[in-house]
Amino acid sequence: MAITAKMVKELREKTGAGMMDCKRALQETDGDLEKAIDYLREKGISKAAKKADRIAAEGSTYMEVDNNTAVLLEVNCETDFVTKNDQFKQLLSELGSHIIKEQPKTVEEVMQQPLHGTGDKVETFINSVVAKIGEKISLRRFTILNKTDNDAFGAYLHMGGRIGVLALLEGTTEEQVAKDVAMHVAAVNPRYVSRDAVSEDEVNREREVLKTQALNEGKPEKIVEKMVEGRLGKYFEEICLLEQSFIKDPDQKVKKYVSDKGASVKSFVRYEVGEGMEKREENFADEVMSQIKK
Repeated sequence: MAITAKMVKELREKTGAGMMDCKRALQETDGDLEKAIDYLREKGISKAAKKADRIAAEGSTYMEVDNNTAVLLEVNCETDFVTKNDQFKQLLSELGSHIIKEQPKTVEEVMQQPLHGTGDKVETFINSVVAKIGEKISLRRFTILNKTDNDAFGAYLHMGGRIGVLALLEGTTEEQVAKDVAMHVAAVNPRYVSRDAVSEDEVNREREVLKTQALNEGKPEKIVEKMVEGRLGKYFEEICLLEQSFIKDPDQKVKKYVSDKGASVKSFVRYEVGEGMEKREENFADEVMSQIKK
C-alpha cells in the first residue's frame, strides 16, 4: 500500500513520533494506522529499555492536591531542558492525579497499575513519553499525605520544582501559614519536626562526639557535661524544624510562629531533585559534540 504524506502526518499527530519513524511504521503495517500506533509504542518501549543505563539525575518535583489528599513526587530525566517540555509537564500531571486516586504504596506498585483513562500500565505510558522526548525518564519517589477538614497543607515548589516541600499542619485551615512553614523547610532543610523525632541512638552518638571535642579542646571534665548539653541544643536547632529560627522572622522560633496560630506541625516532606544520585560528568558542550559526531 502506498504511504501518503497525509497518513504520516496523522500518525505523527497521534503519537508525537518522528516523521521517518512514522513512515517506517506505516510501511511495516501496510498502512494500518492502529497497528502503526502499536508498532511505534512497542518501538518506544524498546528505545526506553536502551536508555535504562543512562544517568537521569535532573528532573522536577511536582505537587498535586485534591481536597484532603496531597502528593509530592519526583520525576527524573537526563537534562534540565526536558523539564520545560510540555509532554514532560503533562507526564507530571498525569502521575500526580493517578497517585492521588489510586493511593499506591510503592513506585513498583505504581508502575504496574493501569493509568486512568488510557488502559495502559503507568510503565508503558512513561516509556511512550521516553520515545517521544528521547531521554531516560523515571518516577523516582513520592509521598502521600492525608489530612482532615481542620488541617492545612503547605505546598511549595522552589526554582520551578528543583525543590518541593509538602507540609501538614494540624489545628489550622490557614494555607498561608502552612505554606510559610513549607518555604522555611525548603530554605533551611531540617531533618525532623521536633526533638522527639530524633532517635536515642543518634542523640547519644552526637553527645559522645561533642564530649570528645570538648575534652580535646582541653576543657575541664567537670564542665564538659554542661558544655555538651549546650552544644546539643545547637545541634537540635540545626536538624529540628520547631527549634529553628523562623526564616521570615528570625527573632522567633518556628514552634512559636506555629503555636501562635493555634496550630502544630504534624509532618513534612522535602525533595530536592537528584539528591543522593550520581550526576552526569560530561558538560553540555561535550554532549552537543557527541551528538554531532553520531
